[in-house]
Amino acid sequence: MGKGGSLSDGVVKKILLSYAYVAIWIFLSFTVIVYNKYILDKKMYNWPFPISLTMIHMSFCATLAFLLIKVFKVVEPVSMSREVYLSSVVPIGALYALSLWLSNSAYIYLSVSFIQMLKALMPVAVYSIGILFKKEGFKTDTMVNMLSISFGVAIAAYGEARFDTWGVILQLGAVAFEATRLVMIQILLTSKGITLNPITSLYYVAPCCFVFLLVPWIFVELPVLRETSSFHFDFVIFGTNSLCAFALNLAVFLLVGKTSALTMNVAGVVKDWLLIAFSWSVIKDTVTPINLFGYGLAFLGVAYYNHSKLQALKAKEAQKKTAQADEEAGRLLEEREGEGNVKKTESQG
Repeated sequence: MGKGGSLSDGVVKKILLSYAYVAIWIFLSFTVIVYNKYILDKKMYNWPFPISLTMIHMSFCATLAFLLIKVFKVVEPVSMSREVYLSSVVPIGALYALSLWLSNSAYIYLSVSFIQMLKALMPVAVYSIGILFKKEGFKTDTMVNMLSISFGVAIAAYGEARFDTWGVILQLGAVAFEATRLVMIQILLTSKGITLNPITSLYYVAPCCFVFLLVPWIFVELPVLRETSSFHFDFVIFGTNSLCAFALNLAVFLLVGKTSALTMNVAGVVKDWLLIAFSWSVIKDTVTPINLFGYGLAFLGVAYYNHSKLQALKAKEAQKKTAQADEEAGRLLEEREGEGNVKKTESQG
């Protein structure tokens, strides 16, 4: 085949690889959510200890991240002073611990499908907290879009057959803490030029999470676990569950690194619809028409938000390229003028 053919093969290969990364991420994200639900739900595995489960995940992920960075040197560590670690990473670790604790707790009270519907509020929370911390500017059209997403989620909640107020409070709290964490990453890390991929993030953040979760665990879950003498730690269940959680972080690393954050957002929407279908067909959760109508409205709002973000990003990139082109043209003009002046001086000499 000629050069054109090989280029075509390369493009096809790249597209197929992108789809493979998306499929792996969807599968692992899907597996972790359903697996966590299985372990925590009182009608399934019946081990309702979300703090303990999160601590198992954090210790497992921190250990593997340490091995990948320090022993096998697969990923380069990020240079970070103790002051930066304490002032930037530790607060993010605290927010992550709270987000994971509350989101895992919600699985005890709510269906998988309804949790995914409530998670559609994430852009609303990120935008609102961004305005609060002056990282986002207030725009009327964006706020109207945020209200449409919230309205859609409210309709989905109204149509929920197994509505549990405490479960909803836990999930909304998880969304709020996760949104705050994402904004804090921009303020505390990105602004300082520190970029953490999912592996280095686990290396620095997971130990913090473990320590922060240790305090509530001692008072909330440890006394109950001591009384549960019949429980024996199942290494197969918790080992494979933790491995899936770590593999999901690796998949995020691959997906964002090889495609884009927008691809991950689109893949996330596909995953949410698959989880709702799975929750209804396999777990036999009740999904009502009002549920679907409300989530459909929220979904359209999220899709429009992602589209707007993409357009803004494209405009920013185009502006950056124009500025670079202008700078390059100015530099060339200066060089030509310099050369002309040198020739003029030589001719006069």
